[in-house]
Amino acid sequence: MMKSLIQWKLAWHAKRILVRYKPTIVAITGSVGKTSTRNAIAAVLGAKFRVRSPEENYNNEFGVPLTIIGAKSPGTSVFGWSRVLLRAARLWLFNDATYPNTLVLEYGLQRPGDILHLCRLARPDVGVLTSISPVHVEAFGSIARLIEEKGEIVKNVGIDGLVVVNGDDANVATIKETRAHDRHGNATKISTFGFGETCDVRAENYRVETDPASTHFDLVIDEQRVPIVLSDLLGRGQVYAALAAAAVGTHFGLTIDEIVAGLANLKPQAGRMRPIPGIKGTLLLDDSYNAAPASMAAALEVLRCFEPPEEARRVAVFGKMGELGRYSVDEHRLLGIRVAEVADLLVCVGEEARDIRRGAIEAGMDENAIQSFVNPVEAGRWLDFNSKKGDVILVKGSQSARMEKAVKDLMAEPLRAPELLVRQYGKWLET
Repeated sequence: MMKSLIQWKLAWHAKRILVRYKPTIVAITGSVGKTSTRNAIAAVLGAKFRVRSPEENYNNEFGVPLTIIGAKSPGTSVFGWSRVLLRAARLWLFNDATYPNTLVLEYGLQRPGDILHLCRLARPDVGVLTSISPVHVEAFGSIARLIEEKGEIVKNVGIDGLVVVNGDDANVATIKETRAHDRHGNATKISTFGFGETCDVRAENYRVETDPASTHFDLVIDEQRVPIVLSDLLGRGQVYAALAAAAVGTHFGLTIDEIVAGLANLKPQAGRMRPIPGIKGTLLLDDSYNAAPASMAAALEVLRCFEPPEEARRVAVFGKMGELGRYSVDEHRLLGIRVAEVADLLVCVGEEARDIRRGAIEAGMDENAIQSFVNPVEAGRWLDFNSKKGDVILVKGSQSARMEKAVKDLMAEPLRAPELLVRQYGKWLET
């Protein structure tokens, strides 16, 4: 009862704040890459506007209003929530000249109706759709229903706004034409980004460098082309985020040079393919924030780019991919098949990961090159003893797999865990 009351009050105040200040709203959703895209867009637009984006994973019915208010969750503190609501009331009762003129928000999806609810709370002027894969499909029953739900962000962008979509994603392509139309049949403007030749904003000459760790590509907008280097940011996922940011920046009148300058400010994020020095001269690729079939495949693509020295190995340490419903067994098995093509050693964590092991064996991986553990702590301890100098160790799994615990065991500087790893606070440290 109390939770529902606080949620209602947060939304009530947030709507009034939006009415008073009328900020431009850029909203991002998708199965993977939401946070990286959000950060890239905020970095690009920050050169020209007063931008606010969530400091944490604030992407639901509590997080979005908290971002609009500019407050952090006080957890279970009644007095803390009272202070948040008081702050919110002051914002819409009294003018604050420092309030941001641009909000870059992330819209998450757990159950049917979530995206529509958030769009009604804060209707996007720009809606960004990163990709769609079978994440959260457990709550929807089918990928088709999931696509329909994600498409709500496309439908709810105003006719004068912009829809930005991943032009390489076949599932996204099915909902491009669901965008809003006015009474004359004119549709909301759409911009596509990706690696494909037909994308409005695209990447060419993509490559990953391993020393130093960086991603390189040419940003192409219309007839303009400029080289981009993303330092300590690895893989196509980071490129997609940069391309989406460039599409949004172009819509708001930024030059390509201003976009490049904004992207230069991007920093690696905890748990999102972050390179971290490991024990015994190993390199950790910490991608432990979350996992989905598409992001797992992208992570393996990055691991493939590394060529460890003689005797060293590519190591994939994988926990489960959550909320896949009836697709779970097949997707984990397919992941195992991909692992066999890339990794020299596979470490599986948790019960669901048994299907990763099965797929890898079916694809010809030696059973002696596969280890299985009940939890990430056991996996980390085994790797602590069995890793070799020069090993490149990719660690990834869904949030519930808690794969950051394995990363912490393998860090060369474990005291830096609060600075570098995800979920290093509050309740997460107790479980």
